[in-house]
Amino acid sequence: KTSDRLLAALGRPFSLGMLYDCRNDTLIPGKYDVQSPQSNGQDTISYSSINTMRFHSFSSTIVASDSIEDKSSTLNVEASLKASFLFGLIQIGGSAKYLSDSKVSRNQARVTIKYKTTTKFQQLSMNHIGRGNVKHPHVFESGQATHVVTGILYGAQAFFVFDLDVSENEDRQDIEGNLKWLIKKISTLKKEGQGYRNMAEKFSCKYHGDFILEKHPASFSEAIEVYENLPKMLGTNGENAVPQKVWLMPLKTLDSAAAELVRQISDRLVTEAQNVLEDLSELERRCNDAKRSTTAQQFPQINKKLKAFKELVSQYKLDFQNIVARKLPLIRGGGEEESVLAKILKKCHSSPFKSGEMNEWMECKDTEIKIISSLIDKMPNMTIVTSRSTLYHEIHSGDITHAVCFVFTSLETPEPYLSALSNYLDQTQPDDVPCAYNVAKEPWFSSNITCEKIKIFKDFAEANKENKSIRFLATAISDDEKKGATLHLYKDGSLVNDNFEPPSKPEMIPGDITHNSVTLNISPPRFGLTTVTHYNVEFCVHGDDVWHQQMESQAGEVKVSGLKMNEEYRFRCRANCTVGHSPAGEALIKTLPSSKVLRQIVCSDKCLNTPKENEAQSTLTT
Repeated sequence: KTSDRLLAALGRPFSLGMLYDCRNDTLIPGKYDVQSPQSNGQDTISYSSINTMRFHSFSSTIVASDSIEDKSSTLNVEASLKASFLFGLIQIGGSAKYLSDSKVSRNQARVTIKYKTTTKFQQLSMNHIGRGNVKHPHVFESGQATHVVTGILYGAQAFFVFDLDVSENEDRQDIEGNLKWLIKKISTLKKEGQGYRNMAEKFSCKYHGDFILEKHPASFSEAIEVYENLPKMLGTNGENAVPQKVWLMPLKTLDSAAAELVRQISDRLVTEAQNVLEDLSELERRCNDAKRSTTAQQFPQINKKLKAFKELVSQYKLDFQNIVARKLPLIRGGGEEESVLAKILKKCHSSPFKSGEMNEWMECKDTEIKIISSLIDKMPNMTIVTSRSTLYHEIHSGDITHAVCFVFTSLETPEPYLSALSNYLDQTQPDDVPCAYNVAKEPWFSSNITCEKIKIFKDFAEANKENKSIRFLATAISDDEKKGATLHLYKDGSLVNDNFEPPSKPEMIPGDITHNSVTLNISPPRFGLTTVTHYNVEFCVHGDDVWHQQMESQAGEVKVSGLKMNEEYRFRCRANCTVGHSPAGEALIKTLPSSKVLRQIVCSDKCLNTPKENEAQSTLTT
């Protein structure tokens, strides 16, 4: 605890002899606090009296990870200083701002190139920091500082962060791998051809560095240009270098009355606190992705809940950071025990904001969005209605007779879990009372009935896509009696059925087959039977587009006569209602070459496979 410390400067304006408080990792501004015999009574230290070692080195590395742990490691930030950064005790600058640059989406490909150079090392000797040479001895009694800066390593760093938003169908790791390859070939990229450069230009670029630029690069090509000029920007003698690492000596070494760093926070607790923050940040990214989805944009009820959830998570994250920020200096200074932080973390893991519960809620929202997307996707003849006024306009359009609207009835249902999160932040629940909440006891989309309704609606819309007198819509209207979803049927602008069930596809099984007729057994549709008015049986010679139609009033046995001998026919059957017709059940059947009768034993929609397979199935003759 009383030993020297080595810290990353993180863009902070360190100077030799400056005071530092390790309890909250802050610099003590003001005059230099030590002087040397060569200072001639001035408040600054003579540079001629400082031990200086000059050397030049540089390195370049590629960073693919965006985690706090890996970024901290890249900047050589040790655990205690990392905790101060995470919980807002310090203000960082220059290249260290890279620490704060995190992805906002999980669908974000990111690769970072790091440039690092060092120029010189300077340190004070005991002539400067001996007890008798301290110009402001009151610092020992004031308790403002715990350490003094005795050494500084100078240099500069720069980070070029390349980002690209990728779709769900693209492989993010693949794209990052391609960019890594391009970065490795920076020196020869100009010779590689325009194709490579075009791919690279799709990436945006953000710059975080200790080099002062007139204009920050925004593209890959601009980044390359800046990168190649970095050595010149350092200055002929490295005069533009800034502190990269600092060495600190405890003031306790000089005077026992000085304040001291009593204890460091254990690495285990720092890591645990870091994980809490990373989990919260990941949830924010996940929520951002969900909010940007087409479905969330089309259904404001979903977006509203996602927005509320993200605001609650962000508020909890801020509260957590503030609480820990107040405790860190007290623990380090000996005012409180480390167990205080352990208790705070324990409370996190038992609150409604624990990672498992929040991820479960987000999983439900992601599933909800996918279920709704399954209805919307590949349905160009369907209109999403976002308000009652838009719905009124759609159903009163003069060129339609009917409108069939798929209604999500539970999107606005209040969610106890969101209330539990809000109540917890408001502290309306005592800490010692278990929180009563349920993430999703039985979400509306878990019902098979809802999934069946989606399929029936999509099939009916597809079957009637050429019928311009029908309009297909989708919207969200609360209805506690019809949980999940229902179908509304409008006629001439008026709601005539708030639980409409269009007919599904009827099954058609071949029966007796002769040289000039086929008997079909039509099974009623599984759904929408009560709306069926009649059935249409159509047939044509296989390979021909001239269809013949036969109307039947009810399901059952239907005989189609007047067919050609030894000819393959295509049959299809639709169930009709007052609005439109169902998808068609189909069969491929060949009439006999003579007057013999063949009874088809095995047939289904698979009869459409090949004529040879159909002949193989039709082998029993009576």
